[in-house]
Amino acid sequence: MPQTSKSSGAGAASPASAPDQGEPPPPEGARAQVAAGDGEEGATVDDHGDLEIVKSPSDPKRYRYIELSNGLRALLISDFSGADGEGGDGESAEQEEEQEEEEGGEEDEGDSGEGSEEEEGDRAEEEQDSDFEELEEENPVKKKKSSEKQAAAALCIGVGSFSDPDELPGLAHFLEHMVFMGSEKYPAENGFDAFLKKHGGSDNASTDCERTIFQFDVQRKHFRDALDRWAQFFICPLMIEDAVDREVEAVDSEFQLARPSDSHRKEMLFGSLAKPGHPMSKFCWGNAQTLKHEPREKQINSYERLRDFWRRYYSAQYMTLTVQSKETLDTLEEWVREIFIRVPNNGEPRPDFSHLQQPFDTPAFNKLYRVVPVRKVHALTISWAVPPQGKHYRVKPLHYISWLIGHEGTGSILSLLRKKCWALALFGGNSETGFDQNTTYSIFSISITLTDQGYQNFYQVVHFVFQYLKMLQTLGPQQRIYEEIQKIEANEFHYQEQTDPIEFVENICENMQLFPKQDFLTGDQLMFEYDPQVINAALSLLKPDRANLLLLSPENEGCCLLKEKWFGTCYSVEDIPEEWAERWAGDFELNPELHLPAENKFIATDFTLKTSDCPDTEYPVRIVNSERGCLWYKKDNKFKIPKAYIRFHLISPMIQKSPENLVLFDLFVNILAHNLAEPAYEADVAQLEYKLVAGEHGLMIRLKGFNHKLPLLLQLIVDQLADFSTEPSVFTMFSEQLKKTYFNILIKPDRLGKDIRLLILEHCRWSVIQKYRAVSKGLTVDDLMTFVRGLKAELYAEGLVQGNFTSAESKEFLRYFTEKLQFQPLPADVPVLFRVVELPLEHHLCKVKSLNKGDANSEVTVYYQSGLKKLREHALMELMVMHMEEPCFDFLRTKETLG
Repeated sequence: MPQTSKSSGAGAASPASAPDQGEPPPPEGARAQVAAGDGEEGATVDDHGDLEIVKSPSDPKRYRYIELSNGLRALLISDFSGADGEGGDGESAEQEEEQEEEEGGEEDEGDSGEGSEEEEGDRAEEEQDSDFEELEEENPVKKKKSSEKQAAAALCIGVGSFSDPDELPGLAHFLEHMVFMGSEKYPAENGFDAFLKKHGGSDNASTDCERTIFQFDVQRKHFRDALDRWAQFFICPLMIEDAVDREVEAVDSEFQLARPSDSHRKEMLFGSLAKPGHPMSKFCWGNAQTLKHEPREKQINSYERLRDFWRRYYSAQYMTLTVQSKETLDTLEEWVREIFIRVPNNGEPRPDFSHLQQPFDTPAFNKLYRVVPVRKVHALTISWAVPPQGKHYRVKPLHYISWLIGHEGTGSILSLLRKKCWALALFGGNSETGFDQNTTYSIFSISITLTDQGYQNFYQVVHFVFQYLKMLQTLGPQQRIYEEIQKIEANEFHYQEQTDPIEFVENICENMQLFPKQDFLTGDQLMFEYDPQVINAALSLLKPDRANLLLLSPENEGCCLLKEKWFGTCYSVEDIPEEWAERWAGDFELNPELHLPAENKFIATDFTLKTSDCPDTEYPVRIVNSERGCLWYKKDNKFKIPKAYIRFHLISPMIQKSPENLVLFDLFVNILAHNLAEPAYEADVAQLEYKLVAGEHGLMIRLKGFNHKLPLLLQLIVDQLADFSTEPSVFTMFSEQLKKTYFNILIKPDRLGKDIRLLILEHCRWSVIQKYRAVSKGLTVDDLMTFVRGLKAELYAEGLVQGNFTSAESKEFLRYFTEKLQFQPLPADVPVLFRVVELPLEHHLCKVKSLNKGDANSEVTVYYQSGLKKLREHALMELMVMHMEEPCFDFLRTKETLG
């Protein structure tokens, strides 16, 4: 699929992409007219927004852009939505449902352990060569539930690790840490964090190549005070010398935690290929060696250099600020001007690296690099470094190309590779992070997760990619496809949901560094104009003789004698074999199995809001209840958007009977997802999301998106479920990959520790080690088909439909399941909630040796069992945890620098 950019949404501005029925997305000019938003409760007559800033018609917020006399630029966001529970309070019906579900999935005091280990995503490592995603469920950061949205602010400074002095690698990252250690006005070292925790807030910061971002959120009534405390870090930070050594250890701990990450290791190796003197080759993380030990040996005063760096680069004219709160724009402007006018302006020119073009135009780039990964995975990454594409944001040529490269339907690269059982996943494009896109270059990469067989034929895999690219170059840009992407994204943009304020302001303050005022909200989302010349120029650069090949595999161990300096990655480098180099240099043939995608039939065109056929309810109500299943339903009369959320849980007692059954169930869900990948891909790109999850007691099927074509997708999934079959080669491919997935879970200390803890607590739990042994001893296709027949024979289907469907339509969904699958009712109820062991009233210690000798990180879990409690006791425990968080963080992270 196309690589996801940092933006959370997508949209288009083309009038030609208007839908056929319902309320269409207006043309760009019409959107500009409503940019300020309609009048809101609490807003004064003079409190109008900036009409030049283009926004979605679904966005209830008001915006105002100001520039202070010190050069700092700010976007003020007045958000009165959600104050009375109406008008789009930032969470749609399906968002509320998913959030409740995610929070319910967290381990509570009873520690039910719901959700198997392999279902939980590993968001710490966002890499395209992950183990097959079908096993991995999201493991999101737990969000705060509140009747009122938080106020939030974010500040982006136009400086990053590219500006690190050569003799002090990681200084920009180190400064990002140090500025938070108190200020002249508020000198307490951990005072800001303590203030935020006390008032339900949070904060974070990140250093990229050319930008550094700080953000926080807090309860609205404390926003003015928090803003003043936060601003002091950019006005007069203390940065006391006594804190330097301790905070260096914190930076070092961060680096040590990142070392086992294959994605970070790949980036560092890739950066080392840049020309000497280019900042891409710098060690941006920093550690104790670069920030403490080596400077002392060279008699460099790190503390003075740190203060010099702050004075030179933390200057108002490089800063963009975004603030959002339930205040009038006039109030926000008064606060920002009063507080941030004191940020100093040093009068120095902004850091500029745009003259350092073509950093990877070197003989070392167009070669094959074999790498030994930390995890058991075969992964191929093909990369090109092209001129910076940021200036073409209105056309987004790399996004157009990635849409085609990452396509998974008939005629795509991945479709061909899947037929050969050579690949499990493919991602293509540019992530828009500083590593992938900056003022010196842009990266276009294609990452493919290979099977064992695909690894053996990886040069042929590369050849298929080059054949597809040659086809695109031969045919040239296609206006039909460009406008189809616009149409899909126009639908999503028009009805976009409001995001969490802290995430929103973080994204916008960075956009303010990149785009003109009118495009602050849209520059990273919309495809504004079709320009075949710009697209052709980018396409023409993606040639075989300009490509870098990176091959990760455990099979490379023993033949990789080179070692990357900072992460210790073992690798080797070799020329492309003459046979392949000559073939790619010539006029090689196109592959007839590779072709452009057909017209997408899943794009929504009817956005009519349906009339209710039953009384309105505050919560979902059960409208069907039979021995074979039940259905819960709620019509959306609050958000009034043409979207819906469907969830079905097919419960079976067979799954938990043995480790072998759990493995067969994992295989079944992943092969079912594999079978669906091609026929359902058009729905996926048309913003109809679906997910199959191997739950503890059954298969969970989740769908959401525009309701117009959602029933077609549900029918497709049920049909594939009813007619499930697989080839021996596909079964073997997934069995091998599942073994690697279980292994990769076991080598992570936190995952292993949790598995052992739940094994102790739960009466009947099969461990990941038992599942690893079960898949290793060998299972057959016949075993799988016997299991699936038994699974489908007796089921209980529980469903939830919420959104823009009538109750009559919703009942049809459950009826389709029962009629198509023809299952019998369960002989007995399935216990869908766990009971746990009651621990004796004494201390218990369980020590577990990590299975990854190369990972120096440890993990400690302290588990207190409280037993059954009433709602009041649960609320008190939540309050206690909130009260403990900041002092624990202060002691463990700030003072002891333990991670």
